[in-house]
Amino acid sequence: MVSLIFILALTWSIWWDEMRLLVIGGTVFLGRHLVSQAVAAGHQVTTINRGTHDLAEQANVERLIADREVDLSILAGRTFDAVIDTCGYHPETVRYSVSGLAAAVGVYVFISTISVYGDFSKIGICEEDPIRYTRPGEEGDYGSLKADCEKVVTQLMPENSLIIRPGLLAGPYDPTDRFTYWPARFARGGKIVVPARLDRLIQFIDVRDLASWVLSLIDAQVRGVYIATGPNERLTMGGFLDACETKVGNEPQLVRVEDATLYKAGVEPWTELPFWIPVSKASFAGVMRLSRAKAVEAGLTCRPISSTIVDTLAWDNTRDPSLPRVAGLSEAKEAKLLSKPKHDREPGRAPLPGEGLK
Repeated sequence: MVSLIFILALTWSIWWDEMRLLVIGGTVFLGRHLVSQAVAAGHQVTTINRGTHDLAEQANVERLIADREVDLSILAGRTFDAVIDTCGYHPETVRYSVSGLAAAVGVYVFISTISVYGDFSKIGICEEDPIRYTRPGEEGDYGSLKADCEKVVTQLMPENSLIIRPGLLAGPYDPTDRFTYWPARFARGGKIVVPARLDRLIQFIDVRDLASWVLSLIDAQVRGVYIATGPNERLTMGGFLDACETKVGNEPQLVRVEDATLYKAGVEPWTELPFWIPVSKASFAGVMRLSRAKAVEAGLTCRPISSTIVDTLAWDNTRDPSLPRVAGLSEAKEAKLLSKPKHDREPGRAPLPGEGLK
C-alpha cells in the first residue's frame, strides 16, 4: 500500500512539473538553449518559426512552420503554460502575437534587452528606472523598439507577463561573436591589443544560465520585469583577461592601448573591441554596472566565467575558420595598431595610467 502511494505521488509530481511550452524562434542562440534545456527537463516543447534553421538536436521537438507576422492560425485551439518570445523586435509584430495568444497561454515571456534604458550614465540601473520608448515620428532603434514591445506585452497581458532584460549574452552558438572574440583571440596567441583601462567593471551572462533561470521562473509562475546579467562576483576587464589567459594559455602578450589611440585608429567600441567602452562616453558609464539584486533574489546564479570561456572556445573551434566573424579586431587592423611606436613598459593587467601603447 505504501509503495502504491509513493508511486502515485511520484507520478503526480512528474505530471505537475511538466510544462507545455511554446517557443517563438528557438533555433539560434537563447532560444536554442531554452528548447534544449526544456526538453532535457521533460517539458513538452513546441517551436514556431519560419523554418530557416534545421537542427538535428530538435528532431523530436514539435516544430510549427509559420510567419508570426502574418498568420498564427496554425496555433488555433492549442493551449500552453507559457510562450517564450525570443525574437520580438517590432511592436506591431509582438502585438499580433500577444493578441493571438493571450487567451491560450498562462504567461507571455518576452525576452527584451538592457538596451531599453537608452542612457546608461547612471551606475546601478535597476528595473524601476525609466526606459526609452520610440518617439512619435521616429523610426526607433533596437533599444527603443524593444521598449515598445515590452509596452505592448504589459498592456495586453498586465497580470500574466514576464519581461526579461538580459545584458550581453555569452556561450556556445553566439551569433554576435562579441564574447567569443576574446577566448578565440587568446587561442591565436602572440601580442593582443587590449584597452588600457583594465580596472573597469564588465558584465555578461552565460546563455545557458539565463535559459535555466527563465525556465525556473516560468515553473514558479513568476511575473514582472527582471534585469538578467552576471557574473556572480564583480569582474574587471583585467580579471576577465586573466581568466582567458589562464584557461586558454598560449603565452599571450597583452598590449594595452589608450582610448585616444584606439579612437584615432578608427576602432569601434563594443564591436571591434568587445567590452571596450571609452571612459569619455559618460552616457555609457553604467552599461556594464546594472543592478542584479532583483534577479539574484529570484534565484539567478551564474557559473564560473572560466566555464563560459572554455565552452565557448570549444564551440568556436567547431566553426569554419575561413568564415568572417561578426565582431572583433581584424588581424590587419590589430597588426597596424601594434606597429605604432609604443612606450617601453612591461605589459600586464594592472590598471596603471599611461600614454599611447604599453
